[in-house]
Amino acid sequence: MLNRRSFLRSFGLAGAAFSTPAMITQAAGQRVAASLTIKGRVQNNGTAIAGVAVTDGYTVTTTDKKGNYTINAHSAAEFVYISLPAGYAFPNNKGISQFYQPLTQKEGALKADFNLEKLTVDDTKHNFVVWADTQIISEKDAELLKTQSAPDLQKLVASYPKDSLFHGIGCGDLVWDHFELFEDYREAVAISGVPFFNVIGNHDMDIDGGSDDVSARTFKKQFGPTYYSFNRGKIHYIVLDNVFFIGTAKKYIGYLTEAQLRWLEQDLALVKPGSTIVVSNHIPTDTGNQRRNKLAEEAIGGTVANRNQLYKLLKPYNVHIMSGHTHMNEKWEKDNLMEHVHGTVCGAWWTGPICSDGTPNGYGVYEVDGDDIKWYYKSTGKEKDHQLRVYNKGKLTTAPDEIVANVWNWDPKWKIEWWEDEVAKGAMEQRVELDPWSIELHGGPQLPQKHKFVEPTLTDHLFFAKPSPAAKKIMVKATDRFGNVFSETITV
Repeated sequence: MLNRRSFLRSFGLAGAAFSTPAMITQAAGQRVAASLTIKGRVQNNGTAIAGVAVTDGYTVTTTDKKGNYTINAHSAAEFVYISLPAGYAFPNNKGISQFYQPLTQKEGALKADFNLEKLTVDDTKHNFVVWADTQIISEKDAELLKTQSAPDLQKLVASYPKDSLFHGIGCGDLVWDHFELFEDYREAVAISGVPFFNVIGNHDMDIDGGSDDVSARTFKKQFGPTYYSFNRGKIHYIVLDNVFFIGTAKKYIGYLTEAQLRWLEQDLALVKPGSTIVVSNHIPTDTGNQRRNKLAEEAIGGTVANRNQLYKLLKPYNVHIMSGHTHMNEKWEKDNLMEHVHGTVCGAWWTGPICSDGTPNGYGVYEVDGDDIKWYYKSTGKEKDHQLRVYNKGKLTTAPDEIVANVWNWDPKWKIEWWEDEVAKGAMEQRVELDPWSIELHGGPQLPQKHKFVEPTLTDHLFFAKPSPAAKKIMVKATDRFGNVFSETITV
């Protein structure tokens, strides 16, 4: 969660002028003499699996033709883990992915084997979902996650053909600083029936330590490494830790450590240029927040300060970036990159049915066919075709004579049109504004009662049209970038 009101003010630093790499050093990123040698084998029922990437988080190697590997571990390494290869099932413990082994010693020799199960179906076609910010702070929130969100995902998976492959990405802020609720999150994942890979968020960090180096202690005990990769079909998936704790209160910045970037460079060296890559991290690498709010500087903690270093490494690939953190839905696309900033499972922190931008509580659904990815947003408790909401005249006081359509999964390749009494009127006007329902639920210092810090947020996915005084019926039709058509009709 980004506390929009107070973060920049309390941090006391100017976003655009803050040169993170010059101010922060990561001691663990420096290669030191290792005294632990890890050896092992990656296999399937005794049959070697060659070419599997194995890492301690600092060095990446691959298994030989006999499935064997050797790593001289970095002194700061905590795990040995593999980049799960395509064609194999995801090992999991009640839905929590198991691709790693903790290092139980710091010196000598350690044996770490990995046994995988071959899939019985072709995984070039598969699906995945992104749960951003489940962010539970109480047992009541946890019950909503377990009784509404998880069954919704379970029902969605059941609507697909039998044996369809699904996996999930928990995109950070799994809990809201209350680590005892990790168990409830794990229960929700188990209910969903989908194996999940998890991302650390700013509310998943230990804040009693003195630096970022120790801020992921609890998360690692629950979910393993905070950065890693895996493969399914033709897609290479990468999970990154871009929440950097600065060692005081709950302050953090969006930043990728040097050690992590060095690991990523090695990981990507094994991926064919031109491949499709899905990168998941909690804090968006970039957003339109500064533009929408006409800010002189970018808010610290709202985006990744050294994102250009990441973009350079990703330049040879076709990349989709998955993120959360902002509790609103947003997409941007440039060159080889498209970032999907997700509306959240918890909406506006479990205060009601929508996020601060009017996006319903829910999650992203992605359908993969070879190198191609298509997607839609699934609103919790709604059908798959629930993709827009139309407000009548007068609902938005700044546009009293206009209807307003919120098309939350919109990107610039969508087409938004309207009809008045069955007469086509053409494209609607896109404007940056506040969602009318969000104003009603979240606007002002006393709303919402549960968490008064929540406020409506400006969004790009609102569309406007002015009906004639004699109009009786208005239809809005939204056509997404894949040619799917959604519509809603209101009486004026």
